[in-house]
Amino acid sequence: MDGGTSFFGELLGSIAERGRALLDLGRERRSTGEARTASVAELCERLLSGQGEASGVALAQEILAAYAGLRSGERIAFFETLAQDFGPDAARLDKALAAYAAHPGARSVAEIHFASEPRRQELIRRFNLAPGATARLVAMRADLLGFLRRRPDLAEVDRDFVHLFASWFNRGFLVLRRIDWSTPANVLEKIIRYEAVHEIRDWNDLRARVDSPDRRCYAFFHPALVDEPLIFVEVALTRETPSAIAPILDTARTPLAPETARTAVFYSISNCQTGLGGVSFGNFLIKQVVAEISREFPNLKEFVTLSPVPGFRAWVEAQLADPASTVLTAEQRTALAGIEGTQAPEAAAREALRPVIETLAAHYFLIARSPKGKPVDPVARFHLGNGARLERLNPFGDLSARGMAQSYGLMVNYRYIAEDIEKNHEAFFDRGTIVASPQVRKLARAEETPKPPALREVAG
Repeated sequence: MDGGTSFFGELLGSIAERGRALLDLGRERRSTGEARTASVAELCERLLSGQGEASGVALAQEILAAYAGLRSGERIAFFETLAQDFGPDAARLDKALAAYAAHPGARSVAEIHFASEPRRQELIRRFNLAPGATARLVAMRADLLGFLRRRPDLAEVDRDFVHLFASWFNRGFLVLRRIDWSTPANVLEKIIRYEAVHEIRDWNDLRARVDSPDRRCYAFFHPALVDEPLIFVEVALTRETPSAIAPILDTARTPLAPETARTAVFYSISNCQTGLGGVSFGNFLIKQVVAEISREFPNLKEFVTLSPVPGFRAWVEAQLADPASTVLTAEQRTALAGIEGTQAPEAAAREALRPVIETLAAHYFLIARSPKGKPVDPVARFHLGNGARLERLNPFGDLSARGMAQSYGLMVNYRYIAEDIEKNHEAFFDRGTIVASPQVRKLARAEETPKPPALREVAG
């Protein structure tokens, strides 16, 4: 695959060189930021004008190179231009609508479809003609995501990127590869850098995660992004469902003979490419890894996660700061006041706090909702949306400073049961139902906070 990719890249490069000669693009750069942005916009119009293939490749390469040379404000101006000047062709759309009104039919409907597509979608497709363009477009969208925080008016441009990326990075193009100690060093370095859940401290830590007999790591790759993982998952083989992360990350532990394992634990899932945010890979990854690891170890009976709860502490602190909140009792407020900063409480204090954390966590998962009516926790939305069920709450499962800062150390297990995944997925998306184990359901103080019927919890 790498050899073919290299040959294809060299071929595109040679086409671009010929096109550059045809277009005489070696002109002098304009000096001011406004002129530079205008120059890029002019090139975009030329690219859409439908010149020959060689010229198109050269133009696409020139535009991407010009974009790379823009400063932050100039890049915002570039995206503004895409939003304002590269939307649908209004004249063509008016004509298509009139044609449909006069002669309704498949042909006139198709013309409305094509006329209503923003011109920037075709522009981005043509950008992708350039050698190595896919990676550069992913980086371009990462820039755009950063600007959206203060420029929500650029959201329509982002929607076009997501629309195209969803096609370019669909499951049919993704390649699952196991990451182990024989994986090229440049990929292993990226695994260390991209790990977003539990920091990989050094090469010894990495080796313990990917080279131990009871550990596995798998990643999705795309042919257009050579040696760039898109997302990866780390798996621990255990005898039972774990309640804490420290034993799993312990580099001095005695590895378990994998044939004695009964449980596969997904303890870290990391997205690697910021520019692909919103393009879902995780659901495919988990399902394929379950299939892959089941073939290797048919003795495995359960597939669970040991997941962080990144927004739990912020949610609790918002309740603490609100005198009108009815979520917390006076006793719970007093108990939580004993947790200071990110220092984990002593063992005795943790035992006293355990029921407080469990009760609040049950409310957080089963009752609390975002303004859109979804579970507050993003990790919960991911796993519940994938068809898992909320299996168990683990107060103080992560005693690290990060774990305490995010969730008072709370971790949870989601369980994937093959025959229930589709049913759970549909229940979550169609009715807002959170599938939870009886153990979790009984912790919720449902009688104190009535719930709408569509959000009732059910046993898995």
